Amino acid sequence: MMNLRRDVFQAIADPTRRAILVLVATQSMTAGAIASNFDTARPTVSKHLQILTECELLQQEQSGREVYYHLNPNKMKEIADFIEPFRKLWDDRFNKLEALMKNYHSTK
Repeated sequence: MMNLRRDVFQAIADPTRRAILVLVATQSMTAGAIASNFDTARPTVSKHLQILTECELLQQEQSGREVYYHLNPNKMKEIADFIEPFRKLWDDRFNKLEALMKNYHSTK
């Protein structure tokens, strides 16, 4: 399990792969359509798609002769679930800091 999780986070560590995830977040796209959004060579984009598919962030769907890529919401949820406790922790800290600053300014 830990191994799989590491793969997901390695996958999203790359800015191009994050950009691909944003592209397909709202719609399924072919590799060609995805590649047309980048200045990189087509095989490079294919490699990114392969990595995202291998760690299950993307799913492939065959439609006729085309293969469409779309987001796997369950896998995205795994990332969100991992990040959520940190987000909550930082929200609490910022809220406390904000309250402190307000008190500080109102006492001056």
